[in-house]
Amino acid sequence: MGAYITRRLLTTIPTILFISFVIFLILDLAPGDPTSNLPLSVPAETRAKIRANMGLDDPVLPRYGKWLKQFFVVEPLFFVQDATGVAIPWLDEQIRLTSWNSRGVPVSTIIAQRLPQTLWVVGVSYLLAVLFAIPLGVFGAYRQNSLFDQINSVIAVIGFSLPTFFTGLLAILVFSVWLGWFPTIYDTTLKVNSWDSMIKQVRQMALPVLVLTFFQIAQISRFTRSSAIDNFRQDYVRTARSKGLGEWLVVARHVVRNSLIPVVTLVALGVPAIFGGAIVTEQIFRVNGLGALLILAIQGNDIPVVQTCLVLYAILVVAFNLIADIIYGFLDPRIRYS
Repeated sequence: MGAYITRRLLTTIPTILFISFVIFLILDLAPGDPTSNLPLSVPAETRAKIRANMGLDDPVLPRYGKWLKQFFVVEPLFFVQDATGVAIPWLDEQIRLTSWNSRGVPVSTIIAQRLPQTLWVVGVSYLLAVLFAIPLGVFGAYRQNSLFDQINSVIAVIGFSLPTFFTGLLAILVFSVWLGWFPTIYDTTLKVNSWDSMIKQVRQMALPVLVLTFFQIAQISRFTRSSAIDNFRQDYVRTARSKGLGEWLVVARHVVRNSLIPVVTLVALGVPAIFGGAIVTEQIFRVNGLGALLILAIQGNDIPVVQTCLVLYAILVVAFNLIADIIYGFLDPRIRYS
């Protein structure tokens, strides 16, 4: 297993580098630059100096290297002492990739400020979806065509059919406007330092988390149900029952374990997808996360921010594919990585 993980990591690094270079090159060739939003009264000489100071006239490979260094350098690089002997952080300007629309703020700093809010909303919703969807799917397959299975199927089809922007607006209308249980706007300046602030944080996270959870439960539970139905019909299940094993052991040890193999693929590949789907949800609930940042960067033609966000999504795809392959070895004893 260790040798397999090492080989996969060695192949993952050039894969991510190739993807990042393609993303950088495509967006770099796109029309527009930081001087496109300047007033028409700004002289052409001034625009040329701005481009030169930002390094936009440099060759492609040096600019790609400067952009890539932000993923490997932790700010600040080291500390220097000023005239009074006070240690101040220092960062080499050669690796300081800044946002075009944020007045020199490093892209890595902007991403670090937005990432925790997205992780809280997306991470909690996906964790809840997996915890609820798998038992619902397995029990629906065990009680196939029962009243529970029929109700679960109807709810799952509705949840998967309705887009998140519709369910999000409906949730705001019902639970925030009519009932007044939850706030309608996400307070991005809120800091959890007391019990009251914790409750406020949970209340404002509830609706976006529930909307994303409802959508993901519908998809994962239906997939789990189909996989479990196929395994309930296998010979090894009938053999286990004929040996006198309890029904709970048959379902938990044999059916669930084998049913999770295709579900792991769906869940692993769904993590980057839910990050992309959260863009719409963040816009609806005004969550100041990566989704809102990406939308603003696209609207403002902030190419460095767009490039970085897209590469982060690509890294998620590659990383969770590797995680899924590793989990296969624990679920299916027939899979060997030696």
